[in-house]
Amino acid sequence: MATLEEHLEDLVIGNRILAHEGVVDGFGHVSMRHPERPDRFFMSRSRSPELVTRDDIMEFDLDCNPIDQRGRVMYGERPIHGAIFQARPDVGSVVHNHAHEVIPYSVTKSPMRQVIHTAGGMGAHVPVWDIRDEFGDTDLLVRNLAQGRSLAKTLGDNAAVLMRGHGCAVVGKTVRDAVRIAVYLMVNARLQTESMRLGDVTFLSEGEMSATAEMAGSSLSSDRIWEYWTRRSGYVPEKK
Repeated sequence: MATLEEHLEDLVIGNRILAHEGVVDGFGHVSMRHPERPDRFFMSRSRSPELVTRDDIMEFDLDCNPIDQRGRVMYGERPIHGAIFQARPDVGSVVHNHAHEVIPYSVTKSPMRQVIHTAGGMGAHVPVWDIRDEFGDTDLLVRNLAQGRSLAKTLGDNAAVLMRGHGCAVVGKTVRDAVRIAVYLMVNARLQTESMRLGDVTFLSEGEMSATAEMAGSSLSSDRIWEYWTRRSGYVPEKK
């Protein structure tokens, strides 16, 4: 069984992978539920994901209060993570990003649907949350738990939710799950857009989506792609 430090290393690596694969840039973040304390979670201090190190990782309660802040600046949108962890006890990791490829599906009536097998796990339904419906005109950022809980309600039991004109939130049982789904959700969005330009699209059936989710989430697939992405990200284990 993995130790807490090994889980936290995955969180650091996940930040690097998301940055290198183009899912996040200077903005966006990934969190991890505490494996021994489900009422707490970890995420980096406010920093560009590509630069995150172990020393940047902070611990929070599910109301997003820091356990040991030590003067560190925190991400303003951590209520996305706290609210989803509150609503979904099955979720072990949350990714929030602004991948440009997913944005068109948040501002049009075209639903995002699975077109490639490697996007297994994204699910049959990707709902769209519009902050304006409940909170009026804002800067579109999720700044408090009321907004976070509204987002979590729209997410429901799904693996991802689009945020109108903003980005998306993606969940998984582990950091590796959430990162994988976030990467391939972006790739799927790009390929779906390209495919629709050519004509009618053949989407995966429900049975195919179920089978590809099982395949993508298996250790045979997930360990292989994690190792590849880790190497591509240039991550070097920190000296103990």
